[in-house]
Amino acid sequence: MNYKKRLKKIASYFHPNQRSSLFEGTSIKKDFISIVIGSYQRKHLLRRTIESVRDNDIGLPFEMIVVDGGSTDGSIEWLIEQKDIITIVQHNRGEFNGQPIKRRSWGYFMNLCFKAAQGYYVLMLSDDCLLLPDSVNNGIDHYTRLARQGRRIGGIAFYFRNWPVENRYYVRRTLGGKLMVNHGIFLKSALERVNYADEERYSFYKADTDLCLKMWRAGYEIVDCPTSFVEHYYDSGESSRLTNTALLKKDRKACKKKWQGIYYFKNKPDLKGKIYTEKVDDCMTAEKKWK
Repeated sequence: MNYKKRLKKIASYFHPNQRSSLFEGTSIKKDFISIVIGSYQRKHLLRRTIESVRDNDIGLPFEMIVVDGGSTDGSIEWLIEQKDIITIVQHNRGEFNGQPIKRRSWGYFMNLCFKAAQGYYVLMLSDDCLLLPDSVNNGIDHYTRLARQGRRIGGIAFYFRNWPVENRYYVRRTLGGKLMVNHGIFLKSALERVNYADEERYSFYKADTDLCLKMWRAGYEIVDCPTSFVEHYYDSGESSRLTNTALLKKDRKACKKKWQGIYYFKNKPDLKGKIYTEKVDDCMTAEKKWK
């Protein structure tokens, strides 16, 4: 489906009085979807992630923005040769002029992309993810159907699994049983409304959780899209990173403290958990890309 036809389809979901404001603050000549990716030292995975975006048959114009943390594995050199990618380099390790470089948080890192994004929607992916066919189009169509019903949607969670260690796709519920986006779409205006991700409170682990809870608190819903899927590559390096117990505990404690009495109640049952789907990837996307 070409660009003009898809715009017409999206507009058809809205009441005529809403259509004039559908692209408020944007221009149909600008990129309509921003795909944002954070990366560091994973050129071999990042290239496949980018390929999966390019091959996803996205029905609207889009931009890709990658923020790199100062990779030395050839990622930066490769990125600047890709003329369809906006590359931001934020050196986050090592020394410069004899002084250590200050480590910045995940929130700071990703806000560089979020704030630069010009799309009406912002699709957040990791540098080790693959989109299954039509996931982006399906996510946008799902949003517009819900918006037509008058629902105020801030995020669309894509189902994912850690491949090859998990067989089933799922989305996550966090504090208060609230759905969150691990991989998926945010509305740019919702990101602006909640002042983007917290750059100070969390080092890494819970900033995405906090971002989603801020959207819920501001009156937005985060919903799952039953037809959008992501393969998240899980290797020994990922496993090692996730075992940084001290950092994880610190961020978890900070998150609970902030949301105590709102979405977290110390003496009440924990409502967190996963929502599974029985989707099977007949295209064998992960097997073909990561064989």
